[in-house]
Amino acid sequence: MASKQEVKQYLAYWFQLGKKVMTNNGSASLLPQPVIQGDRYSDEFETTWQQIISQDSGECYLEGTQETIDELLTPSWEMSNCGRCTMPVPVRSLGMPPELCPCNDLPNWPNTELPAPRSPVNNQEQLTAIRDRLNNVSSTSK
Repeated sequence: MASKQEVKQYLAYWFQLGKKVMTNNGSASLLPQPVIQGDRYSDEFETTWQQIISQDSGECYLEGTQETIDELLTPSWEMSNCGRCTMPVPVRSLGMPPELCPCNDLPNWPNTELPAPRSPVNNQEQLTAIRDRLNNVSSTSK
């Protein structure tokens, strides 16, 4: 089962490539910018996420896909990586995978010369982890 956090991350990655979420059964769309702000998701993204999971938005789905966000939050789906572009894609827990990855209509993707979409990174946590690893290496080599 895909967790709420995995579905949220899935949308954040695709938003970074310009994919929209269609709401109200396809009559409106959402594309927050920016998606990441420092070490967290942006306020715009968080507001969009709340709209998407709200019952008032009707059926919501990522542009170029057929699975609704509500469907992805059921035990029938989990997140995996696309074999072509390594971006997150929903995969049925049982049965056949979805027909297409959302990357199928992006003409210049995958593009290894551009930075890949990512999740927020807490620089302080990362630097602390590096420091701790260096301290462990230096203390074991003495």
